[in-house]
Amino acid sequence: MSGAGAGRGFGGLLASAALARAFTLTVFGTFFGAVAIERVAGIVTYVTIVVGLCIVAVGMLWARRREISFLRLVPTTLILFVGWAFASIFWSSDTTRSFWSWVSLAGVALLAVTIGHVRDTLQTVRALGDVMRLVLSISLGLEILSGILLDMPLNFLGIEGNIAAFGPIQGVFGTRNLLGFAAVIALITFLVEYRTQSVRAGVSLFSVVLGGVVAVLSDSPTVVVLAATVGVAAGVLAIVRHATPHNRTTLQWIFGGTVVVGLIAAYIARHPIIAWLGAGSDFSTRANLWASILVYQRMRPVQGWGWFGPWAEGELPFWAVNFSAGQTHASALNAYFDVLLQLGWVGLVLFLAFGGFAFVRAWLVASERRSIIYAWTPLILVALLVDSMFESFTLSGFGWLLLVICAVRASQSRSWRDRFDGVEDGEPALPHVPGLN
Repeated sequence: MSGAGAGRGFGGLLASAALARAFTLTVFGTFFGAVAIERVAGIVTYVTIVVGLCIVAVGMLWARRREISFLRLVPTTLILFVGWAFASIFWSSDTTRSFWSWVSLAGVALLAVTIGHVRDTLQTVRALGDVMRLVLSISLGLEILSGILLDMPLNFLGIEGNIAAFGPIQGVFGTRNLLGFAAVIALITFLVEYRTQSVRAGVSLFSVVLGGVVAVLSDSPTVVVLAATVGVAAGVLAIVRHATPHNRTTLQWIFGGTVVVGLIAAYIARHPIIAWLGAGSDFSTRANLWASILVYQRMRPVQGWGWFGPWAEGELPFWAVNFSAGQTHASALNAYFDVLLQLGWVGLVLFLAFGGFAFVRAWLVASERRSIIYAWTPLILVALLVDSMFESFTLSGFGWLLLVICAVRASQSRSWRDRFDGVEDGEPALPHVPGLN
């Protein structure tokens, strides 16, 4: 084969739908199985996989450059947030470590942006559903092996073997809270698969039962809050979707006001709610940690201490915060407090704008489009943004990956760039084809 022919063949492979599907499955599998990969094969193996995927992502975007609008490639708020995180390297206590943490943040964002442009929403849901069925099945299987068949913990995976006592279980995610969070994400995906009839009914039933069982056995207090919040959001979205266009705007404002009032009421009644959830000790731990964070955040209120993502325990201010709290933490147990500590008020405003614009755009699209597939993006964003009040999962790993994917998806459908591109809608409403890959 001539050099030109080989080049065209390689370019055709990079632009192919088969590679896009394989790439999406591999990315989801890598990040949802990150803890297991690191503990079995080591951090070097995990980083090597991610770097390889980033190289492939750049090649895929380049091969599809004629069909991708540069203006619509990345949401502006994402550029600003990641750009501010990069700027914070220069006032960080360890510029080298901070730089590589930023590279990790930007690399995951690159993979998410690529998925957002090479796969539509239905294809993304299908890929995520396939990966979650596998990962949750493996998690449940290992828990049964550890807690029932062997009756001993699998320490190298962080599995304590508590399934015989009905939890808490950790699966391949290392902690019960991360497993519970992943189970909620999976349940949203499985239910959207069921409503779109994109998988067989038996597979849908198995998937929902699997996700529900894992979520319950995780015994994570945040699962109850996430499930309730997502359930309410889904109900509200269903009401708005079935309203007439004339009444839809009024309903949106009514529900928006109700959310604000509900948040205020929840804050006022936080102590009874915490007691009802049985999360008093967890909340006390978080409250002490957040109080310590605010002490050091006031020292650098605007710019923060520099971007690290997951805490570098030997660096300021993290070791000082842990010392003040009298505990050892690898994060602020709250994404918003983490951003505030590391990137200051500027970073927090940018992060809120990033997540807020993504949610509003996704919600408006889902309330106007007929296909139920558009409900996946705002419901996933609800889970991500609410979970950010209790954990920092949305700043790294699969949480950050999904947040960027949803933001890219939302910006494709509603963006100020439309007036420049002459495009009215970013993603076409694809007809449903059962079994579509």
